Amino acid sequence: MNFVPRIRDADVEMITSQMAGLPETQSVAGFVPGPGILKLALSFDIDKLRDALEECLHREAFMGAMQDQGFAALPLTQRPGQNGWTTNDLSGRYWLRGDDRYVEEPREDLVPEVEFSEFNPKFKGTYFEHVHEELVKRFPIGRTRILSKALYNCNSWHRDPEPRLHIPVISNPGSLFIVNHHVTHLPADGSVYFTDTRGYHTALNGGETQRVHIVAALAYEQVTE
Repeated sequence: MNFVPRIRDADVEMITSQMAGLPETQSVAGFVPGPGILKLALSFDIDKLRDALEECLHREAFMGAMQDQGFAALPLTQRPGQNGWTTNDLSGRYWLRGDDRYVEEPREDLVPEVEFSEFNPKFKGTYFEHVHEELVKRFPIGRTRILSKALYNCNSWHRDPEPRLHIPVISNPGSLFIVNHHVTHLPADGSVYFTDTRGYHTALNGGETQRVHIVAALAYEQVTE
């Protein structure tokens, strides 16, 4: 293209320099660590994780009132003796700036993560029980949920009272996680990822398949405001 600008200012020079090459497009299909998103040395067998997912969904269907919006949950931990889950149990406190006022506001009630100390007996004997046992040997673990994100879908831009561990079970290259200004892909290969969700974050699925993660809350001291 032999376009000749009639004005050659700093903006024109900047765009011209950018058009001299192409963006790098390979690394986006893998994990790139950054502030608030780190990969642990701990890992699990991805085939066993997927088999466990299939077995758990055979025993219990995904829960949640937001399934038509692409968000669904299956609780792997519970309060001792618990036999029912509220919408707040499945989601919980978060803060967001939801409109053009840019005012941060809380949503839902704070969930004391330390209360969710018992593995859900409905899923006893699955590989997910082994996963939970390994996590609690290392960290204070609260609510541990299987979270599903539909294709072409994203969560709100919000912050939580505590950080989380993510173990992707089903993913695709268009499934991304963003914490503050860092965005990356979390491959479903058995890896465990720390996500500091006390910062603003969102998860999005821009791919053509469902995205399913095990998400375990780290029950350290919670942010309350």
